[in-house]
Amino acid sequence: MNKPLLTLALGATCMLPAPALLARQDPAKETPPLRLVATTPMPGFTGDFDHFGADLRGNRLFLAAEVAKTVEIFDLKTGARTGSIGGFGHPLMMHYLSESDRLLVTDGGFPDGTPGAVQLVDCKDYRIINTVKLPPGVDHGVFNPVDQCYYVESGPTVPGGNTHRLNVIDLKTFALAGQVTLPGESHEGMVVDHAGKKLYVNLTGTDEVGVIDLQTRQVIARWPLPADAHVAHAIALDEANHRLFSVSRKPGELIVFDTDTGKVVAALPCVGVNSDISRDVARSRIYISGSETVSVFSQRDADHYEHLAEVPSAWRAKSSIFVPELNRLYVAASGKGRPDAKLQLLIFQAP
Repeated sequence: MNKPLLTLALGATCMLPAPALLARQDPAKETPPLRLVATTPMPGFTGDFDHFGADLRGNRLFLAAEVAKTVEIFDLKTGARTGSIGGFGHPLMMHYLSESDRLLVTDGGFPDGTPGAVQLVDCKDYRIINTVKLPPGVDHGVFNPVDQCYYVESGPTVPGGNTHRLNVIDLKTFALAGQVTLPGESHEGMVVDHAGKKLYVNLTGTDEVGVIDLQTRQVIARWPLPADAHVAHAIALDEANHRLFSVSRKPGELIVFDTDTGKVVAALPCVGVNSDISRDVARSRIYISGSETVSVFSQRDADHYEHLAEVPSAWRAKSSIFVPELNRLYVAASGKGRPDAKLQLLIFQAP
């Protein structure tokens, strides 16, 4: 008796148009993974913006403005520009210290030849209160909350040499506490594991990921990028799945390493001229910001990743930070190489 009804139901399903079937199978595909919700124009600024810092409790977003030699301050919720911190030569990267309400800023140096440094900013009145001078070539930095040290890159150990320095700044004394010699002329992104024992770094001079033991301050492993991948900038760590993400620029490629073996388990094309990668753990997604788009990937499991979308952004919008508590990705649109570029802060909401 039920056979005709069953046949009719199946027939009705088969007559649904293909888009309807696809929508039922994967409704997430109908909704963009990121939605632009606000922009803050930055008139009067030129050149590149570099990296961000965030103070969630104080509702502040910090952004390095390289050419202006300032750190710009924004309201995290509205995106409004609320202030500016001066006194830098070439601000590049930063980390906000919530317990002391202070901001660490890597400073590439002044035009008069004054070498690079790490500047400590008191965020109550926005003034530089301490400085650690470092060798030339200061750029990337990463904070280790376990040993309370800030690890900062500087240039070649000798002019034209094939090694460079990783400087260790002890924040308890705010003084240089040691140096690690790394292969190649420079490096880019760094990330420290949760235990504070290992630091992973993109060795741009040798097209490798380096692994540093922070107790012995020695390089204990070097993982080569795929043969076609060069100039890795952004980096992120997924300790739960024993995976490290390194993102090359030439060509743009998301490279996934197994941290137990150092082997590449996946590699997918992504936006070029990228600088930052963020993990959206709640949605199992990865955001990579680069010039003109944000590449969005879904992490199906430790070994399988799917490209979801290229979300339009802006020219040289390569620097970004994801704030999971607000489900927002903040992207800085720069102007280097294009006089008519519109410099601005872009705010994307993850649905």
